[in-house]
Amino acid sequence: MKRIIILGDGMADWPTAALGGKTLLQYADTPHMDWLAKHGRCGLLKTVPDGFHPGSEVANSSILGYDQHVVYEGRGPLEAASIGVDLADDDLALRCNLVCIEGDLLKNHSCGRLETEESDVLIRYLQEQLGSERVHFYTGVQYRHLLVIKGGNKHLHCVPPHDIPLKPFRPNMLRAEAPEAEETAALLTDLIYKSQQLLAEHPLNRERVARGMDPANSIWPWGGGYRPKMTPLTVTYPQIKRGSVITAVDLIRGIGRYAGLRVIHVTGATGLWDTDYEAKAQVALEALKTDDFVYVHVEASDEAGHDGDLSLKLKTIENLDHRLLRPIMEAVATWDEPVSIGLLPDHPTPVALRTHTGDPIPFCIYYPGIAPDTVETFDEEAVKDGAYGLLEGNGFINEFMR
Repeated sequence: MKRIIILGDGMADWPTAALGGKTLLQYADTPHMDWLAKHGRCGLLKTVPDGFHPGSEVANSSILGYDQHVVYEGRGPLEAASIGVDLADDDLALRCNLVCIEGDLLKNHSCGRLETEESDVLIRYLQEQLGSERVHFYTGVQYRHLLVIKGGNKHLHCVPPHDIPLKPFRPNMLRAEAPEAEETAALLTDLIYKSQQLLAEHPLNRERVARGMDPANSIWPWGGGYRPKMTPLTVTYPQIKRGSVITAVDLIRGIGRYAGLRVIHVTGATGLWDTDYEAKAQVALEALKTDDFVYVHVEASDEAGHDGDLSLKLKTIENLDHRLLRPIMEAVATWDEPVSIGLLPDHPTPVALRTHTGDPIPFCIYYPGIAPDTVETFDEEAVKDGAYGLLEGNGFINEFMR
């Protein structure tokens, strides 16, 4: 049996007054998700263990069965793996956003959709001005980049920038959680303030402001850690002889690499609402012809949730259903070898909150011949009556691999 997981990042949400008290999954036109729920088996999954921040690095690696108490090292090392930066044992790797500061506020975490070509200019400039044998900036994708501090201490309190839109940035800047991390915290704080001085005057940012766009006028390091120790999925699950991950997000590529999956890049995959869903579907189908396991990650709903854009998030959910899920389901239904389909978000990103929560998320598992439960639609409420109940830890992936 082949296996494919289709994950809509941040797709889950809260009941919304503007939708008559329904969640977005309840309100959206999702006939293919609902078909899987009606003909498969459903449940709720706790993807964020107690005590962990509800980040995508935690949620996605939990979905794949990894114990966060063993493997968690923050986003930075995952970004490093994705872009091919080999970390030494004493390297502290941090996710490094380019953000927009306006006065005392962090206006947004993404500079109004900064393009990679633009951010590469800025990151290279920062490396020239602030880099050293100890400090190195690496270009990632769009606003998401990497900062490596040799000999850095990971015991830092770091607030993700997408958690504090339109809030004062200074009270939320990183700080040491242990005395041995004070020097690292001081170094990073100095880099933040120096980046603000340098980036404010950069011609690229002056041009963005002149065009009415948000400038990328500060770095925001967070999610720091060391190289994680993750057992490849092919070792844990003998059903997987060869697997792959399809995503536009460096973080998920990094998880995939550490999990022993090959990373497939898709032309037209943007990580935003305008991603090429059809291209991702076709690439996933091609991967399934040679691989036992494919993990398809779609970021669009999460970004719409962070923007607080209700109509756009609805559109991203319906696009995933109509333009990605439909062609995959129609194709595999004609194959001789059965295909198991797992459908779920990683965490909620409620439009009203504009950041992640750790609430359990809905999931569905379907394969030809599975005995369906009584669930009729795929949404946060309906799946509460599903056969799987509430799972956590490696519960989902173990059921999916049966």
